[in-house]
Amino acid sequence: MDLKRLQNTLNTLNKFTDEGQGINRLAYTDAEQEATKYVIGLFKQAGLSVKVDSVGNVIARREGANPDLPVVAFGSHIDSVYEAGEYDGTVGVMAALEVIRTLNDEGIETDHPLELIVFACEESARFGISTLGSKAMVGLLEEKDIADLKDKNNLSLSDEFSKYSLNIGEIKKATRKKEEIAVFFELHIEQGPVLESNGKQIGIVTGIAGPTRFRLQIKGQSSHSGTTPMRYRKDAFLGAAEIALLLESAAISEASEGTVATVGVCDVKPGAMNVVPGMVEMDIDIRGNSTASKEVVINQLYKAINEVENNRNLKVNHTKIGDEQPTEMNPDIIRSLEETCKENEYSYELMPSGAGHDAMNMAKLFPSSLLFIPSINGLSHNPKEYTSWEQIAVGATLLEKEILKWAKVYKDIRGELHESQ
Repeated sequence: MDLKRLQNTLNTLNKFTDEGQGINRLAYTDAEQEATKYVIGLFKQAGLSVKVDSVGNVIARREGANPDLPVVAFGSHIDSVYEAGEYDGTVGVMAALEVIRTLNDEGIETDHPLELIVFACEESARFGISTLGSKAMVGLLEEKDIADLKDKNNLSLSDEFSKYSLNIGEIKKATRKKEEIAVFFELHIEQGPVLESNGKQIGIVTGIAGPTRFRLQIKGQSSHSGTTPMRYRKDAFLGAAEIALLLESAAISEASEGTVATVGVCDVKPGAMNVVPGMVEMDIDIRGNSTASKEVVINQLYKAINEVENNRNLKVNHTKIGDEQPTEMNPDIIRSLEETCKENEYSYELMPSGAGHDAMNMAKLFPSSLLFIPSINGLSHNPKEYTSWEQIAVGATLLEKEILKWAKVYKDIRGELHESQ
C-alpha cells in the first residue's frame, strides 16, 4: 500500500471547499460536486467503471473473475458539515481507492466484483436529513420525505437536484436488490475519544445509535424590553431555555444507557437586544443504542413542552423530522474482523457508535460492518480533527485484508489461480 499516494489524493480532495474555517463541502453544492468529479476521475484512472445514480451516489466497479457473483462493496462519503475537519468520511473513500490501486499494483484479481461507493448527502448539515444516499440505496427514502426540504438560504433540495441533473422524482431508481451486494464495509474515523484513550488501533463497531430529531417552534409575544414588566412577558427564548435544560436532565438520567440529547439549533427572533423574543425555532437530536432509553428521553421532552406551554403561556409546535432505530452490525463480519486483527496483531476494541453512518442503512438490506480508527483528542466536525497517517494505514490495510477475505483472490501477480473457498 502506497501511503504517500493515499495522502496526496486525500490532501487534493480537501482543496475542494467553500470559504470559511476548515472544510465546507456541503451536500449538493458546487464545491461538493467538483470534489465528486475529482474522485470520479481518480476512479476511472484506476480502471473502474463509474456510474452516478438518481440521488448522486457514485458507484465505481472493479470487475471480478465471476461477474455474476454479488459484489463486495465498501466506501463512505465526501460531503461535510459547516467548518469541518479533513478526515470525516473522506478517509473511508480515499482508503478504499488505495485498496483498489494496491490490488492493481499487485496484479490481484478477485472472484467477486468490487464496488467503491461514495454516498451522497451523508451529513444533515444543509437540509436536515442525514445519510440520504444510503437511505435511497436500500429503499428507505420516499419522495415525500424530501420534496419540501430547504436549506437555511431557502434553497430547496428539489431545485438543487435539478441543478446537478438529478431528479427527485426518480429516487426509487437508486434502490438496489438484496442479492446484488454480498457484504459492505465502511472505514471511518471514530469521532470520539475511546480508541485513543484505550490505546487501540481499531474499533470494530457492534451497533450504531439511531437518532430521533425534532423541530420546535416556540411562540410567545415580541415586546419592548424596557416597558414590559417581567410578569407580563411571553418570552419564547426563556421557554426554549427551560425545554433545553429539562431535556439535558432527562438525558443525564439515561447516561448509563449511553443516550444523549442535543439542542443543535436555537434561532431567536426577532433577534434584537431591546426586544423580548417572540419566536424561537429549535432543532433537537436525541440518540442512543437503546430504543427504550431513547423513548424515556423523548417522553420527557413532551412533558417539558407541556410544562412550558402551561407555565409560561407559550405555544409550542413540534414536528418529528427524523426517527431511526439503533442498528446492529453483522455478527459474522464482526467475528471475521476480530480474526483478521488477531492474525495481524492489531489492537482492537468492540464498541458502539454514537454517530450515524451510511453503514447503518446498508445493514438494513446487506451484511454490513463499520470500522473505526482513532481521532486525536476525540475531535470531529471541527477544523482541528486529526488522525495520524500511521493509524490511517492500519485501517486501510485491515480493510484490504478483509475485502480479499470476502471477495476471494482468483489470480495473483504471478498468474497463479486460487481455488475459490
